[in-house]
Amino acid sequence: MPELRVHYLGRRDYASVWQSMRDYTDARDAASPDEFWIVEHPPVFTQGQAGRPEHLLDPGDIPVVQSDRGGQVTYHGLGQVVVYTLLDLRRLRFGVRVLVENLELAVVDLLAGYGVEAAGRRDAPGVYVGGRKIAALGLRVRHGCTYHGLALNVDLDPAPFARINPCGYQGLEVARLADFGIELDVWAAGHALSERLARRLGYTAPSAITDIGTEYGT
Repeated sequence: MPELRVHYLGRRDYASVWQSMRDYTDARDAASPDEFWIVEHPPVFTQGQAGRPEHLLDPGDIPVVQSDRGGQVTYHGLGQVVVYTLLDLRRLRFGVRVLVENLELAVVDLLAGYGVEAAGRRDAPGVYVGGRKIAALGLRVRHGCTYHGLALNVDLDPAPFARINPCGYQGLEVARLADFGIELDVWAAGHALSERLARRLGYTAPSAITDIGTEYGT
């Protein structure tokens, strides 16, 4: 398997991390390691490539960023962990559908360890507990490599989701790990999730872990 590196980026602005993902993807070559970036974003709504403006109901003072990932509008905020997957699919020899399934199953595995039953949905990617969405995902493939990834609600304030149709679905309710008594902070959840995803994708263990800080702007 190729090298896998896991970076804990701390709390970072969405737009700057997005640009860094594009830069890394454009600069990588056949020897570049695959990477997971674990990050928490200040409040922001992001629109996917096909995002429709009618799904932004009342963004108010929360900024809206037009992104290049797949999918419709979603919300990122404090108390949510995002795992960005910068992977060379050609080298891994599987397609986007397999990656999506394993992203979902890594969350399912995590929740199952706490006795919570969850599942993905073929018609609406993400992970759901009793019809409530606890994790959203969106990807972009460029030059055979992926970026963007998965957002898991840990203990964030769910109120901003009422300002949008989450992922394009009117009235879709969201869930959080905290709703089920799972007492993990953002970074512990990100670590647990990245370990499960690495195993599912065939990595024995991350070859490097870099803690770059846990405060915005560091």
